Amino acid sequence: MGFLIRWAFAFGLLAATFNPTNPTEWNYVRWSLANYTSELPMTVLLGLLLVIGYIIYLRATLHSIGMLGMFLVSSVVAALGWVLYDRGLLSLTNSSVNVWVGIFAMSVVLGIGLSWSFVRRALSGQVDVSESSE
Repeated sequence: MGFLIRWAFAFGLLAATFNPTNPTEWNYVRWSLANYTSELPMTVLLGLLLVIGYIIYLRATLHSIGMLGMFLVSSVVAALGWVLYDRGLLSLTNSSVNVWVGIFAMSVVLGIGLSWSFVRRALSGQVDVSESSE
């Protein structure tokens, strides 16, 4: 259940930043481009909140699985997409669907990255400890 919550927050973060117009136009990129002159303080505030979310997810992901792990998880997700396409379950002709597939793929990578320390602890009994400067 914990992984699903972390994945859902990653998906929400990515979808709130940008998503295609179908089914929603609610995303930071479109809103800020349309309203930055009249809503500059709110644009900056929301942008900073999104950046904080990305920093949390990316730091945790890089710390737990690293760049190689991100590459491997991305490769598995891409191979899954390839299998779905090859079986005729996924069509790449609709650009909106392609963007949603990309958002899903990136959210899986971030969700696994944020959850990996919990998985490692459950499997091995070892706890990850952050490096300290002391």
